[in-house]
Amino acid sequence: QVQLAESGGGLVQSGGSLRLSCAASVSTFSLYDMAWYRQAPGKEREFDAGIRWTTGNVRYRYSAKDRFTLSRDVAGTTNFLQMNSLQPESTKTYYCRGETKYYENSWGQGAQDTNYS
Repeated sequence: QVQLAESGGGLVQSGGSLRLSCAASVSTFSLYDMAWYRQAPGKEREFDAGIRWTTGNVRYRYSAKDRFTLSRDVAGTTNFLQMNSLQPESTKTYYCRGETKYYENSWGQGAQDTNYS
């Protein structure tokens, strides 16, 4: 089972930027896909961005594609989510999801983001 370690959450002003990272405990060979989801209190978890580790192809939630950039450490198993022009929303948590080539899915513990005006 892949272990995921997220970092980078914190307090950010509305309209500001935040950079998250997620490191997977498996080898590059085993990793198939990684993605980020957001979840506000009382709401369902929603997809933000994902990257296919085998090809490097990136996909985004439509409303985020001009503000978010998902990249990866090609030699390792860490991805980086750069988020710009953050919307004035309440506190939410970003979760990293990792999937291996053996159909194993795991979630990180979550990185909290608090926006203030």
